[in-house]
Amino acid sequence: MKHRLKIFPAARDGAIAVEFAIIAPLFLMIVFGIVMYGSYLAVIHGVQQLAAEAARSSIAGLNESERSSLANAYVTGNVKSYPLIDPARLTVNAATSGSDANVFIVSVNYDASGMFIYSLPTFVPVPPSTVVRSAAIPRGGY
Repeated sequence: MKHRLKIFPAARDGAIAVEFAIIAPLFLMIVFGIVMYGSYLAVIHGVQQLAAEAARSSIAGLNESERSSLANAYVTGNVKSYPLIDPARLTVNAATSGSDANVFIVSVNYDASGMFIYSLPTFVPVPPSTVVRSAAIPRGGY
């Protein structure tokens, strides 16, 4: 019995398995969080790109209704190139700025509540479920 007690502190056969069992869940949780938040940030970037390009395309319109129609048509025609954005959850508001009549503003709203990130356990901080991005473009005065 004394002999077994002497070799016990020197035994290292299962150390790697124990270390893996302790570290692997934490590592996987971090990797999973990076992927989930990365997809959310990709949606935010996509919504911002749609707003910016819609504002640029709207400058060709002659009046506010034509500019608004051009902005809506751009978003509708190009939203499918963003695989993480569901076109049914997207709305576009395009109008002249209330503070400056020479600025046209395109706002794109996206309801991201259907994304997988919102079904995670509550110990993970959840970002806002509504993504609102806008772009403003001046008319004339170049």
